[in-house]
Amino acid sequence: MGDKEEVKLLGTWYSPVVLRAKIALRLKLVDYDYVEEDLFGSKSELLLKSNPVHKKVPVLIHNNKPISESLNIVQYIDETWNSSGPSILPSHPHDRALARFWSAFVDNKWFPALRAAAITKSEDAKAKGMEEVEEGLLRLEEAFVALSKGKPFFGGEDIGLMDICFGSFLVLLKAREKLKGEKLLDESKTPSLCKWADEYLSDDTVKNVVPNVDKIAEFIGELEVKGQS
Repeated sequence: MGDKEEVKLLGTWYSPVVLRAKIALRLKLVDYDYVEEDLFGSKSELLLKSNPVHKKVPVLIHNNKPISESLNIVQYIDETWNSSGPSILPSHPHDRALARFWSAFVDNKWFPALRAAAITKSEDAKAKGMEEVEEGLLRLEEAFVALSKGKPFFGGEDIGLMDICFGSFLVLLKAREKLKGEKLLDESKTPSLCKWADEYLSDDTVKNVVPNVDKIAEFIGELEVKGQS
């Protein structure tokens, strides 16, 4: 790509979905400017202009053209800088379809169940939500075995779309474990996922950009206090 390219990422330090864009950019060796947004205060004019529909992060701005939605951004990065770094999406159409399917499962079914269980005040609703979360993890365990084909990542030898998608929530899970004592990734139930999580978080590309678990736990605790006041 040309030397005059301008790449900017609008995000927040604590957002799992912003983390996806950061990791994809690092994987593809893309230099970019990062702009921290204050979603609890006054959103910047740049954010409102770049994502007028949802007004949310992340937003990738490439040569003044904005791209929204985290998985859309990751795939855009992979396609745009296709000659740099490892491919994020598999080369075979069927494998690409599977990676997209399971990424959609994480975003549309698994994480909404986790979020609902976290914010509900009903013990019955919480129990039902956590049951859905645990069932989802068992499905993801099976998916990992099938997609990884004995390799370290969902994407095989290299980090791929599904690794970036599901991996973005690992720090959140560790923070919840610290706050609530809930260990959702259990070696007795999801041994492959547990091993994958360790591999993913220890990868140089990932470990240098993931937020600190203690800092995330503190942030979640502060949000819960505000929600109860």
